[in-house]
Amino acid sequence: MILEKTSKILILMILIAAMSVEAQEPGDAAGWFAAAQAAREAGDLERAREALERAAAEGFVPARVSFERARLLAAGGDRDQAIAVLEGMAENGFTGVAFITGDPILSTLAGDERFDRLVAELTALAYPCENNEAFRAFDFWVGDWVVHGPDGALQGTNTIRPAERGCVLLENWTSASGGTGMSINYFDQSTGEWVQVWHAEGGSQIHIRGGMGDEGMRLVGQIHYVATNTTAPFRGLWTPLEDGRVRQYFEQSSDGGETWTPWFEGFYTRKK
Repeated sequence: MILEKTSKILILMILIAAMSVEAQEPGDAAGWFAAAQAAREAGDLERAREALERAAAEGFVPARVSFERARLLAAGGDRDQAIAVLEGMAENGFTGVAFITGDPILSTLAGDERFDRLVAELTALAYPCENNEAFRAFDFWVGDWVVHGPDGALQGTNTIRPAERGCVLLENWTSASGGTGMSINYFDQSTGEWVQVWHAEGGSQIHIRGGMGDEGMRLVGQIHYVATNTTAPFRGLWTPLEDGRVRQYFEQSSDGGETWTPWFEGFYTRKK
């Protein structure tokens, strides 16, 4: 306890010394900002406000000044004004919601209706995929699966996970014989299409795109075989079934898309 008080006194002494050299270093915006933070940490909120205003007057980064101002207001018990400052930051384009919710001072505002609403709005802006229904269209494929062929034979296991706050789905496949492959799947907002890019250890590379239809997720494009350096038209269909399973059906064409032959058919059952 004595050590803690001594540290605070030392911080205040340094702060006072810094403020006393104002005439010698009138343009030290960063120094004034550091002094404001030091004073706040020492519990001298009034001196912290004075130093912060000097930092603002000297042209310190406006967003950081506003953030520190909200901290000071919250630390002083002025919740309404603290939230008003944060709302002003949001109106000016600030989307760093994690900085707010992770701050030990500002996080104490949680539970206030205005603060909670602001956090929700900023979260939607900071993580747009997670809050856009278009990125949820393929979620019926998300999960841990056992995959069987149409004859009931085990084909392998597959895990599909959302990543990057809902911006992509990552697939990790292991066949019954131990072969592996993976894909990244995402909604291309610029075209309104879903995209899959697949790579397997055996050198098959699939690039297909499309979207949801009456039968399910239909993606069309091409497959390339690294070993033979050949490319062919390729398409895939994922259909959610009424019993909770998912049917995956791939086809390849050898005549430029005139006719198609089955390449893979699997029925996905969720692991228990």
